[in-house]
Amino acid sequence: MQSKATAAPRPPSALPKVQLQNYVVYIFFAVVLLFFSVTIGDKGFLSVMNLFNIARTTAMITVIAVAMTFVISAGELDLSVGSTAALAALTCGLVMQAGFGWPVAVLAALVAGLAVGCLNGFFVTLIGIPSFLVTLGMMQFIRGLDMRVTYTNPVSISNQSFNSLFGSGNLFGVPSLLIWSLVIAVLGHVVLKYTGFGREILATGGNRMAAEYSGVKTRRVKFAAFLLSGAAAALAGMLYSGMMQTARFNFGEGAELMAIAAVILGGTSLFGGRGTILGTFAGSLLIGTINNGLIIMGLDVSEQMMVSGGIIILAVAFGKKPTA
Repeated sequence: MQSKATAAPRPPSALPKVQLQNYVVYIFFAVVLLFFSVTIGDKGFLSVMNLFNIARTTAMITVIAVAMTFVISAGELDLSVGSTAALAALTCGLVMQAGFGWPVAVLAALVAGLAVGCLNGFFVTLIGIPSFLVTLGMMQFIRGLDMRVTYTNPVSISNQSFNSLFGSGNLFGVPSLLIWSLVIAVLGHVVLKYTGFGREILATGGNRMAAEYSGVKTRRVKFAAFLLSGAAAALAGMLYSGMMQTARFNFGEGAELMAIAAVILGGTSLFGGRGTILGTFAGSLLIGTINNGLIIMGLDVSEQMMVSGGIIILAVAFGKKPTA
């Protein structure tokens, strides 16, 4: 009698490992909330005011990280977003100081961000320089330009309409910064998951050659991702300036690292081809919650920086492709 063929057994750890990687940011977030609520709950950690404060202080990172999700999902990296945010903030402030209205200033700031994104996209997609090197150099160049434009002097922004819309205002009791981050996250989620552009981003990062054989113009897709990153950085710069009611050359320092950490912690693959905006949003809030909790606990800046560095290392570790 002929025996029945049996299928090769599936490795028992493969499927759970992928699933755990998808949900680790939410598990970590719950653990962090529980830890801080137990250790410093008596200091108002879970109060509505403090939770809104976390949302306000992480809004800029969230906006940058949403666009960074597109860039990383396409298999690239953008290290210039922090200095671009400062450039946009300074542009916005200087245009308003010159006597123009805030809508013109906002447009000028967006043009500045798009210009940086255009340069990054040009050198990466047309010249063929690795995005890490291009955006690292651009980060240094733009930061130096930020310092040169105002000789490191702050630019005061006294337009209350601008400050209210982009930073200090509220809508039905909800901070405008939280509204901005929610709107950008929802838009990013819809575009990445439900549109042709989102599918092209994931296809380009997953297998560029296969995507090109399928008719995807991968250079155009990556160029668009860098434009999106530049525009998001410009918006983040305006949110910085609206919250602080001033523009400074050092806005966004370290924002690129925090954004990358939020993206990878959220479940986006550092190698491209897989991205999740909802995870990115959770990752950004996780980082903001940790920073807020450490401040309430009384840790000094050096200790906060060490913990933030540890988060980045963990982000890269969790973004590592599962091994067979």
